[in-house]
Amino acid sequence: MKIMRPVVLAALATSLTTPALADRQETIYLNPFAGFQLFDDKRDLSETGTFGVGVEYRFRPHWSVEALYSRADADRKYVDGSSDFEEIRVDGTYYFAGPDAVWNPYVSLGAGHAKFGVGDTISYTTAGTDHEETRVNVGAGFRYNVSDGISIRGDLREFHGIDESTFDTMVSLGVSWAFTRTVSAPEPARAPEPAPAPMDSDNDGVPDNRDQCPNTPAGVQVDSQGCPLDSDGDGVPDHRDQCPDTTAGATVDETGCEGVTETIETIELRVQFPTNSSVIDATYDNEIRQVADFMEEYPETSVEIAGHSDSIGEAEYNRFLSQRRAEAVANRLTSVLGVDPGRVSAVGYGEAEPIASNDTPAGRSQNRRVEARIQVRR
Repeated sequence: MKIMRPVVLAALATSLTTPALADRQETIYLNPFAGFQLFDDKRDLSETGTFGVGVEYRFRPHWSVEALYSRADADRKYVDGSSDFEEIRVDGTYYFAGPDAVWNPYVSLGAGHAKFGVGDTISYTTAGTDHEETRVNVGAGFRYNVSDGISIRGDLREFHGIDESTFDTMVSLGVSWAFTRTVSAPEPARAPEPAPAPMDSDNDGVPDNRDQCPNTPAGVQVDSQGCPLDSDGDGVPDHRDQCPDTTAGATVDETGCEGVTETIETIELRVQFPTNSSVIDATYDNEIRQVADFMEEYPETSVEIAGHSDSIGEAEYNRFLSQRRAEAVANRLTSVLGVDPGRVSAVGYGEAEPIASNDTPAGRSQNRRVEARIQVRR
């Protein structure tokens, strides 16, 4: 276990050179566990089961701190009797992968206060008294995300008792519950200006007192009146126009294309993503293949991959995450299953189109979905 210390120090050096993100995700884990502890021969204690619980605060994607309590009842090894064991410790952990990854391997360092109590006869050091000591530890393990709020954690840890120069080993396994929120960084401080600039609420470069379209989406090009550009004059702004060179005077649909797009079939795809992640692999290709097969049978169709979320969290973040997940499914459809990218689009609707109540866990589960909307242009 000693070779892990340079690894931890290298991870710390890497983190100090990594710029902070504008927003960050914070997670609190409740970590009950059961383990098996092997004591140093000096302790005159047999190996025994150990139980405990930890509360872990993951304040950065790769860093967390955890407070733990553990206890055991160990038999004496060389004489009759037993000894109670209790420990309170604090560990710092570095994760090699971000919280979005399914597998989260980690390394850890910590220190704590351990107590070996009097059992049936005497404690292992002084007859009739308890023994307390400081223990430091180094460990490694993994966290496997099963779902949005549940993960499995395995841990191997070496303890060094400073007072008696002892070395104890413990392996443990537990199930964790996660409670996550996204924290927005504060706006950067701005130098005071001699006079207040005209208000521009949507940041499109046109002051509010001249802005005829006051809620323009961020990043959209606007004209001198603050309204989105419409280069071909079809009534659909350029940022939503999928057919930017429509013939003048032609009737177009909401995407700026001639004709009307009609959804003729909706296929709900049973695709599950890790917590706050949009990463999928070949596991769901057979599920997505039913869309490819339908489109092969009906070559005149196109498809919109629609991502949806529940209402937990900020609406804009939910829309962003649902967009990423829709794009991930669309990418599998085009890059792996061979559908023409020109027939596939991806739209994240966030929490805007629920099909069940968001007031219950079952309803929220139904609302977290991905749909394939098969369309034709009439």
